[in-house]
Amino acid sequence: MEFRPILSALLRQRTGPLLVAIQVAISLAILANALFVVQQRMAAAERPSGVADERNTGYVYARPLRKLSHPEMLVEQRRELDALRVLPGVVSVAWTSQMPMSRSGSNGSVRATFDQVKESAQPSFYYVGPGFVSTLGLKVIEGRDFTQADVLEDDPDVESEKEVPDGVLVTKALGQALFPNESQFVGRSFYFGRDGNRQTRIIGVVERLQSSSAQGDITAEHSVIMPLAISLPFSRLIVRAEPGQVDRVLKDAVQAIGKQSAIPIRTFTRTVYEDRVNRYKNEKALAWMLIAVSALLLLVTVSGIVGMTMLRVAQRRKQIGVRRALGARWRDILRYFVTENLIITTGGIAAGLLLALGLNRLLIVYANMPRLPLEYLALGAGALWLLGVAAVYGPASRAASISPAIATRTA
Repeated sequence: MEFRPILSALLRQRTGPLLVAIQVAISLAILANALFVVQQRMAAAERPSGVADERNTGYVYARPLRKLSHPEMLVEQRRELDALRVLPGVVSVAWTSQMPMSRSGSNGSVRATFDQVKESAQPSFYYVGPGFVSTLGLKVIEGRDFTQADVLEDDPDVESEKEVPDGVLVTKALGQALFPNESQFVGRSFYFGRDGNRQTRIIGVVERLQSSSAQGDITAEHSVIMPLAISLPFSRLIVRAEPGQVDRVLKDAVQAIGKQSAIPIRTFTRTVYEDRVNRYKNEKALAWMLIAVSALLLLVTVSGIVGMTMLRVAQRRKQIGVRRALGARWRDILRYFVTENLIITTGGIAAGLLLALGLNRLLIVYANMPRLPLEYLALGAGALWLLGVAAVYGPASRAASISPAIATRTA
């Protein structure tokens, strides 16, 4: 089949084909970037937190309704832990100031050297007691877990020269942020705060532990585990339960804490999996919204192709009848309209590829998105080609079935 007659026909009546090509270009630009955003958000929602068994690990938040002194609060923490350890179904318990993905916690700046002007990272600060690493099932990949001898006692209401422990654990991601040219981090020192005057040493590295906010990709795993006996006005008591018993154990834990305390305590419970669902529900909602928008956009594009083809068939009924009378076969007519649609779609795809790259550039600058991989462009282009052929097949097939007798009728 000759392309020149088809191109000539398109150029004589170019408004409709041009509008469809523009529609295809816009669809490709949005589709490719939307699919990439969906993949990024879904991958973020499924990334590991570092907790070995999220569905069977939970915590009780406990806050006394009157202020306790530093010694009283430490005694209260020990009583709460002792009360939880004896509950049926409890595997392990530990005290912590915050939990991964809970969106509630503290963070601060760290520097690799004392005189470093710009901070290396802003990790989450986990103030924890013994058993934290084993209760969450964190994987120590270098060095060791801390012991009771590493725990520093700290009263937040009293100024002290020693505000951080001599030894802490960090995540692998934070170690790489502090010392990008190193592969081993145990024994290295770094500094807390803007003035960088609080020094500590790395005694162990865990594979991963998401921060309380779980923001970003790499930065979501920037965490410091600090062994502290600190009298915060609340406690988060981690409980790892036997499989399938976490809900019952957490209910029993609330009752046990209430019974052992001489003062009223406000409590609530969560599992780590519930924190994951709450933390990433917006990401999943965004992903499904983009999927719905992409599906509607493709439907509109297909409808445009079908409508344009039906219009051109209606305008050429007599011409089609003449061609049929002169011996054109069914597949010749079908091939004509399919080829015409492929030319229009290909032009739209070519423009859409450039538009998609431009849109991705804006997302990189204003939304910190990564560069769009070429496979998403190829996937979007292929999908639009296939949809274009599928959309034109029905009207083109009906056009090819026009009887030769139509040639004798008046247009």
